[in-house]
Amino acid sequence: MDLRPKRRKNKDNPYKLSCIKDKNLYFITFKDSRGILQNVKVTLEVFNLFNDYELKDISFMNEYDNHIEHINLEEEQVYMRMSDKPNDLSQQVLEKIRVKELMLEIKKLPEIQRRRFVKYYFENKTYDEIALEEHCTKMAIKFSVDKAFEKISKKLQK
Repeated sequence: MDLRPKRRKNKDNPYKLSCIKDKNLYFITFKDSRGILQNVKVTLEVFNLFNDYELKDISFMNEYDNHIEHINLEEEQVYMRMSDKPNDLSQQVLEKIRVKELMLEIKKLPEIQRRRFVKYYFENKTYDEIALEEHCTKMAIKFSVDKAFEKISKKLQK
């Protein structure tokens, strides 16, 4: 009897699939309610249904393992795992000051550079999209955005 490849199985799945491919014989083995091992011959269609069930079950178990926590976490552990921890008051104030400085420097840029810089960094448009809107080349947009970035970086580093 040709056993199926060894697969990870859910503890609640009592069935074992096997087949003799050259004779087109398919079997499902399980223990009945009395604990007696039963080996039942089935059609290919039934065999495939059980096989699909096993594959879906494996997929579910993998999903569970990859995305659901198996341990109870204390509040402190959850806090330590946070990637975006809340800032203390001084960090929040410094961040607001940096944002204000950035906005002031952006306002000081020439109109064309400012417009292109805002479209690229704040509206998340590509150089190609901006070039189409402004009827110019991609290189002109890139040069303009890069120059604006340089100017702002120099001012903010002081």
